[in-house]
Amino acid sequence: MAALLERLTPMPPMLGSPEALSPLHERVHAKSLGLLNEDGLLPWAALDARELGLTRTQGNQGWAWITPCHWNINTDHVSMDAPQALALDAHEADALRAAMQPYFSEDGITLHALNHSTWLAQGESLRDLPTASLARACGTQVDRWMPRAPQARSLRRLQNEMQMLLYRHPVNDARAAQRRLTVNSFWISGTGALPDTIGDLPRTLSVLHPLETAAMCDDAPAWTQAWHTLDATHLASLLRQAKAGEPVELTLCGERMAASFVLQNTAWWGRIQRRFSTPTPAELLATL
Repeated sequence: MAALLERLTPMPPMLGSPEALSPLHERVHAKSLGLLNEDGLLPWAALDARELGLTRTQGNQGWAWITPCHWNINTDHVSMDAPQALALDAHEADALRAAMQPYFSEDGITLHALNHSTWLAQGESLRDLPTASLARACGTQVDRWMPRAPQARSLRRLQNEMQMLLYRHPVNDARAAQRRLTVNSFWISGTGALPDTIGDLPRTLSVLHPLETAAMCDDAPAWTQAWHTLDATHLASLLRQAKAGEPVELTLCGERMAASFVLQNTAWWGRIQRRFSTPTPAELLATL
């Protein structure tokens, strides 16, 4: 990474806030796709629905991600474990979704299978509903990140109903007997509408999640290993491209700033000057 940064030119950064519903890395990704909307309305779920062909019949609005999760209920607050820790299999996810669907249907929401950890939901109550990214709620008090819009009242009631439904669900009984985390709630995120005239989206940006996943699980050894792996694989590949004069762009995202770097033709004295002025990776990451 250090060798790569010496060859790249910094670009104007994008600033963020730890209080925003949409983390900075999601805003950078959305911007690259031309989908940068208001805070909490980055249309990730609608994008998935489009790729599955669901928007052709159900439209581009009112979509959300529904993520089964485990909430820790304390006397003074509720916190959420990283959903990855559940490691649901396909049978468990399908059984839970089938049990929850009738309750969602009462509120006009339809659930669609997406993957083992997330479902797609579509309904009028999800239209124009700002929601916090799952990354915001993991490992912290969920109340501060709950949706506050008027239409979210029915969704909060639905969450309470699901806690009662799931308490004695056979999937949870089996998981509890195996001393595994149980599913006792769900998180809503990825809301926002796609433009009605949307065409083909650019796919030039690769988003790497190992660091985020390790941080959400508060797993320092995994985070350190993720850096070693990235440095030996993706960053090494980018360095080879830069040495060959091929186009390279790298963006590093933290809570406060997204720092972007690109490969530009620079005079030899500029390259020498950059070698002595480029911050170390540790110094750079500390500013993010």
